[in-house]
Amino acid sequence: MSKPLLVAKSLAKNQTFDLHLLSDWANRHGCITGATGTGKSVTLQVLAQSFSDIGVPVFMADVKGDLSGMAQAGQLTTKMQQRLDMLGMEVPIWKACPVTFWDVFGKQGHPVRATISDLGPLLLGRMLNLNETQEGVLQLAFKIADDNGLLLLDVKDLRAMLQYLGDNASEFQTEYGNISAASIGAIQRALLAIAEQGGEAFFGEPMLNLDDMMQTDAAGKGFVNILAADQLLQSPRLYSTFLLWMLSELYENLPEVGDVEQPKMVFFFDEAHLLFDEAPKVLLQKIEQVVRLIRSKGVGVYFVTQNPLDIPDTVLGQLGNRVQHALRAYTPRDQKAVQAAAETFRPNPELDTPTVIGELAVGEALISFLDEKGRPNIVQRGFIIPPASQIGAITVEQRKIVMENSIVAGVYEKAIDRESAYEKIKGRVPQNSASANSSRPADTNDNQAWGRGSQSNLPNQAKKTSSQPHSQQSSPAPQESESGGIAGALGSMFGNLFGGSGIRRKDNVAETMVKSAVRTIGSQVGREIIRGVLGSIMKKR
Repeated sequence: MSKPLLVAKSLAKNQTFDLHLLSDWANRHGCITGATGTGKSVTLQVLAQSFSDIGVPVFMADVKGDLSGMAQAGQLTTKMQQRLDMLGMEVPIWKACPVTFWDVFGKQGHPVRATISDLGPLLLGRMLNLNETQEGVLQLAFKIADDNGLLLLDVKDLRAMLQYLGDNASEFQTEYGNISAASIGAIQRALLAIAEQGGEAFFGEPMLNLDDMMQTDAAGKGFVNILAADQLLQSPRLYSTFLLWMLSELYENLPEVGDVEQPKMVFFFDEAHLLFDEAPKVLLQKIEQVVRLIRSKGVGVYFVTQNPLDIPDTVLGQLGNRVQHALRAYTPRDQKAVQAAAETFRPNPELDTPTVIGELAVGEALISFLDEKGRPNIVQRGFIIPPASQIGAITVEQRKIVMENSIVAGVYEKAIDRESAYEKIKGRVPQNSASANSSRPADTNDNQAWGRGSQSNLPNQAKKTSSQPHSQQSSPAPQESESGGIAGALGSMFGNLFGGSGIRRKDNVAETMVKSAVRTIGSQVGREIIRGVLGSIMKKR
């Protein structure tokens, strides 16, 4: 049964009526637009808290630091009391949301990592701002690494692989084509620039398990995952690529659920213009397809940006739930943006929509949500209700307490640097141990939605000397009891995921590596069966 989520109240004709977002249409996506300082952040906070209250996990990027207040209960202020009186509302029951803080740099939240191989050449090429020729060389590097069982996990692995290709280009020319030394140099320089911006911390293991974000607390409320993005936003391509990677992971790993009473997860993409700025046509096509298809996975995507013109028409057409805050028409382009925003709404004969957009006060918006039959409601003018959690940032001490009590505390803090391309290319691993080490878990989630080809993670030596299944190629180990070793860790992992109060117990490093291995085995089989919709499209390209 659909749950109406109260978002705003309208005061039309001196009468107050509620404006609700229906939970069973929330995965039809949406957008929140408006000029700086018009109230977009509070709107985002109200929506996120409403989803959390009905048990829907939320992900959002905190670009200004003020969304961290959701971890604390709100309190009454003079301005808030005036708004409540105007809307005829009672003082809300102040309450905090269950919050998990994340940070690519590991300073204001738990570290977030992905492997080079998992990101894939298309997204990595976008992050590095490569041209078509350079991207082709990067794809060759991935392909040659796959064919030779070289894992690309972190930046030093890719650097070593590129250096190896440059030094031995003539050996690969016949089978793979020309490898330009100039292109390799350009990629290396781009990697250096990303590293100087702090992006090197994003690549490595343990890789983020999205299941850790899709949790509910003991009371059944969905966790609000807040990514600290104030520093990350200084590297716009890293920021947009990271969020795009998360969307692709959700699309690739979640099962089809069709129409549901409420979303499985809601994803807020703040500063959405960074995603589309200078994006090549092939990437825009992938974004459009993911936005269109991820709905069937039960995920709602909401783009937050200043101007609706920042979002391409092909994507904007997929966004059924709209909240438009004020736009200031100071220039001819601004006037076009106002007119374009007005034309996207279902007309209300009692509102001059283009005029109203420029007259909206702070916290006031034009709102159109989908009705019970999935049709856009006529646009209404209303005030966003005050959130029950704190408006504004929390203190450093409060953030530290939340992180220490987090369900993933200690899981991602310690980086893991296992044998990969760098160690093999530099000759740090003895040759006689290559066969044994080849059975280690390969990189996780290799069947990319962004066009990775199939990846063979076994070195050539292992391929020639063993025909056993992947799961049987591990090195001999001492016999262990039923409650210990891999079996015990697997039993503990699945017990924690499906039993108890619904809160995941904190995993230790061993359990994290076991989960990585299990996901690897799954992806090994999966990528041999199906490439994924987006992977197939990229392969045709």
